[in-house]
Amino acid sequence: MIFVTVGTHEQQFNRLIQEIDRLKGDGVIRDAVVMQTGFSTYEPKHCKWSKLISYENMEANIKKAEIVITHGGPASFIAPLQIGKIPIVVPRQKKYEEHVNDHQLDFCKAVEERMGNIIVVEDVNTLQDVILGYAEICKQKEIRNYSSNKEFNERLEKLVEEL
Repeated sequence: MIFVTVGTHEQQFNRLIQEIDRLKGDGVIRDAVVMQTGFSTYEPKHCKWSKLISYENMEANIKKAEIVITHGGPASFIAPLQIGKIPIVVPRQKKYEEHVNDHQLDFCKAVEERMGNIIVVEDVNTLQDVILGYAEICKQKEIRNYSSNKEFNERLEKLVEEL
């Protein structure tokens, strides 16, 4: 199963939803597809979808999915990382009226470069190749769950021991 989530931002993300629906309709994607479409105005014809889903259903879908495709919101792509899955991340872009600026694009590119544990797709026309080559792409990625909280706690513990 492939799970797609676009978060709860109030602007549409038709570009991603339409491309996944097209790939499913054309038979490129053979697995079942479950989508959380948010405020997108396009209604998928070939995929199971809901505008919004509960946090519990989101977690269940992420756990069940072979591939998780998300928008560039950190909470959405960190969730699969926390259980050892490498997400495909399609950042919302201002030029498509999906967000107010390109902060998702900038942030996701920085995370991909620094951490190497997400697959950033800027152009949805390349999604087919990324989905079909997902297993091979993942072999080149690392699951690194960096936690600043963990680092803070380790440093604090060291300081306390030194005192």
